[in-house]
Amino acid sequence: MSRIGKLPINIPSGIDLKVSDKNLVTVKGPKGILTQQIESSAIKVEVSGNTANVSRLSEQKRHKSLHGLYRQLISNMVKGVSEGFKLQMELYGVGYKAESRGQLLQLSLGYSHPVMFYLPDDVILTTETKKGEAPLIVLESHDKQLLGQVAAKIRSFRKPEPYKGKGVRFKGEAIRRKAGKTSSK
Repeated sequence: MSRIGKLPINIPSGIDLKVSDKNLVTVKGPKGILTQQIESSAIKVEVSGNTANVSRLSEQKRHKSLHGLYRQLISNMVKGVSEGFKLQMELYGVGYKAESRGQLLQLSLGYSHPVMFYLPDDVILTTETKKGEAPLIVLESHDKQLLGQVAAKIRSFRKPEPYKGKGVRFKGEAIRRKAGKTSSK
């Protein structure tokens, strides 16, 4: 049996998890509402009390892989509507700046023009600039999948390069550095 899939999902108080007859899982909480359609009919979700269990009906390789996947997706939904998720990104480079105007993120990343990016309404954006530290972009949302997708898009505007480490990176991310050129004397 799947190590991840067999773990029960604890449902905190104030969170409502419902499974429709068409395998549609809906989770409601103080931070919002999330839904997930379970595509395979071999995966079943049972709610009893304050726990939910995900089980599979067959031992096929595809069903084994979906078992752990859907259990983790539902677990992330429960955590998202109760606590939420937060990602921090740093800008490394001379003159790199980040400004937020509502849902608009304006980045100065060394190009001849500023980069403008509109974020979805489900993502909360804040920027911090402290003297002597790299500018910080803080993203918060109840949807982990959407949050990761937005962060990957922001990072793609200027990926960290391996020689000086300049670019947009996640806070605490280690960039593998290259040595660069040496003289031949």
